[in-house]
Amino acid sequence: PRPAPAELTDGNSEHLKREHSLMKPYQAPLSVPAARAGSAAMPLWDFQGSTMVTSQYVRLTPDERSREGSIWNRVVSPGAGGWRAAPRAGLTLCCSVPQPCFLKDWELHVHFKIHGAGKKNLHGDGLALWYTQERLVPGPVFGSRDNFHGLAIFLDTYPNDEATERVFPYISAMVNNGSLTYDHSKDGRWTELAGCTAEIRNQNHDTFLAIRYSRGRLTVMTDVEDKNEWKNCIDIAGVQLPTGYFFGASAGTGDLSDNHDIISMKLFQLMVEHPLEDDAVDWTKIEPSVSLLKSPKDNVDDPTGNFRSGPLTGWKVFLLLLCALLGIIVCAVVGAVVFQKRQERNKRFY
Repeated sequence: PRPAPAELTDGNSEHLKREHSLMKPYQAPLSVPAARAGSAAMPLWDFQGSTMVTSQYVRLTPDERSREGSIWNRVVSPGAGGWRAAPRAGLTLCCSVPQPCFLKDWELHVHFKIHGAGKKNLHGDGLALWYTQERLVPGPVFGSRDNFHGLAIFLDTYPNDEATERVFPYISAMVNNGSLTYDHSKDGRWTELAGCTAEIRNQNHDTFLAIRYSRGRLTVMTDVEDKNEWKNCIDIAGVQLPTGYFFGASAGTGDLSDNHDIISMKLFQLMVEHPLEDDAVDWTKIEPSVSLLKSPKDNVDDPTGNFRSGPLTGWKVFLLLLCALLGIIVCAVVGAVVFQKRQERNKRFY
C-alpha cells in the first residue's frame, strides 16, 4: 500500500475533497443512465468523445488513430434537477449548472497509465491535465481546446519537432489567459514554463503525478520509477491562478496512438495561512499569469528542461561589456603585430 498523501509532500495538513476527486469504484446512482453500452455515468464527472469508463480505469482514448476524449469534474448543487443523456455520443450531463472548485491552495494526485502496441517513436500523442475556466470543449490540444484560461500540464509522448534536444516522453507546464496558442509543431516550446523528461509509457508498475499550487507556487512531481517516492519535475514561483475553475483530463491520438488511462484523480485542500490582505482579494477575478515569465520567443531548447534563465542584471551586463572590451583589445594587439611584421618585410624587400 502507498503512504498517505501527507507523507508524500512537505508535511502540510491536507484534506481529501471527494467532490473534486475521481476514485474507484466508478459508479453512479441507478437513476443515472449510461452514456452508451460499456460505459457508466458518474455523478461528479462528465466525459465526452472516445472516453470509456470501466471498473478499473477511465480510458480517454483507445490505442486507435484519430481519437480524442476527456473527463471533467462537475459538482452538482444540492437540490439540482434530474439527469439526462445528451444527444452528443459519449457525453452525460446533469441538468444543473456545474459548480467549479473554489480552493485557493490545492494538490492534485493523478494515477495514470499510458501504454500501447507502438514501439520506438511510433506512439502518441499524449495526455493533458487541466485546471481551466472552460470544460468539455474538444479541440486540438491533446483532445481539448486551445486558447484556454488556466493551467495545463502536458504529458507529451511524441516529439513533433525533429530538431529538439529534449528527450521524450516529456512533461511540461503552461499557463494561459486565453491569448496564447499551443504550437504542436514545436511541442509547445514557445509557451512552456518548464519541464522534465519522465519514462511514463509502457511501465509495468503504477505511475503517478502530483500537481501542487500554493501561495503562487506551482510544483509538479512524478512517481514513475516504482520507488514509492516523489521526484521533482517543475517548480515555478509567481504563478497566479484564480479560483472557480474546473479540473479535467484529456488525451488525443493522430496517425499514431496509445491507450491513455486515468485510474484516479484525488484533490487535497492544503491548509495554508495567507496574509490578511488576501482576504480583500476576489480570487475569482484574478487573471491567469506568471510574474516571472519571459517572452515566449526567448525560450531555447535545453536538454535539462531549464528553459528560462533570469533577466540581464547589472552584473551580467558588466560581464558582457568586459568580454567585449577584452575582445577588442585582443583584436587590436593582433592587428598591430601583423602590421609591424608586414612593415619589416617591406623594408627588407626594398
